[in-house]
Amino acid sequence: MTLRPGWPEDAPALTQAVAHESVAMNLARVPWPYADGDAAEWLAIPRGATDVTLLILAHDTPAPRLIGAIALDRESGGAPELGYWLTPGAWGRGYATEAGHAVLHMARHALGLKRLHSRYFVDNPASGRVLGKLGFRETGHGATFSRARGRDVPSVMLACDLEDERIGDQALSLAA
Repeated sequence: MTLRPGWPEDAPALTQAVAHESVAMNLARVPWPYADGDAAEWLAIPRGATDVTLLILAHDTPAPRLIGAIALDRESGGAPELGYWLTPGAWGRGYATEAGHAVLHMARHALGLKRLHSRYFVDNPASGRVLGKLGFRETGHGATFSRARGRDVPSVMLACDLEDERIGDQALSLAA
């Protein structure tokens, strides 16, 4: 697996990977239907030196293929929030957990962050299991607006204490 920033030329592969109703319905900001222009717009968002917005590429074919994205979102004004998605063909294969461990390690060691938040829609318990493996703990319930669904969706809110020495360092053992 490779994590890297997105490039404008990734737009067609990004569209192909994310443009599944089953993906869009589990995300807050992704429209449905998803089009090439949406991918190009997302890839063109200016990113700073400490922004973590990465594509996830798998190496299970002769050429690496784009299978998802992972990011630390700082838009909410509070603690950064971890978000991610995978294309359906990559579900259940450990990519989200592996990418998550790597990003938590970056957040803790490279960015010096102390705490991260995340959330998932109640009807997407698989995401909750991934976040649990990463060390996130439930902090409450609420509703999150889903652009694809066009309404607020019941959500589980979580937090991860990066000061816990065990959090994020699994990425190192995975790479060894």
